Amino acid sequence: IYIADYNSHRIVGWKFGEESGEVVAGGKGQGDHLDQLNNPSDVTVDKKHDLLIICDQGNKRVVQWSRQKHIDPKITIDEIKCNGVTIDDNGDIYVSEGENHTVIQLKKGEAEATIVAGGNECGCEPNQLNDPAYIFVDKQYSIYVSNKYARVTKWIKNAKEGIIIARKLIPDIIHSWPSYPTGMIVDHF
Repeated sequence: IYIADYNSHRIVGWKFGEESGEVVAGGKGQGDHLDQLNNPSDVTVDKKHDLLIICDQGNKRVVQWSRQKHIDPKITIDEIKCNGVTIDDNGDIYVSEGENHTVIQLKKGEAEATIVAGGNECGCEPNQLNDPAYIFVDKQYSIYVSNKYARVTKWIKNAKEGIIIARKLIPDIIHSWPSYPTGMIVDHF
């Protein structure tokens, strides 16, 4: 298990059955050097390349950190207020951007990312997001996005707007609806 330890500026790895974790990225204090993190908000694993992909939110960057200690970290995307990050089975990286209210996709081997959800300013319309937080990409490459307007949306591959799949309709009346959904996962049953 990998945990983005936001206030301690590190990523901690926990092995099954162990009583304590090990710092696997950062842990050298808050900072902007390549061997430091600043409020990491999310982490995912690129198993094929044995990398951790980290939203280094305070430094406004996404970094790749090898799980092998002898390889230096590398900036993947710079100047981005990332909230969440995930990777699909093709090795494409998806990042939720809080300031631009978008989810972007960086295809493997490409230098420029493209917007795959949102991108129409902040809002609550089907083609908009508001400070998207966490994301999940399914086997059909649909993107699930939790965001501040108390909703989770599904963006089918190449869609121009999302489908609302969970939202809070009336504040404090319907307690089963999310108020500010953050983490999520889609169960493939």
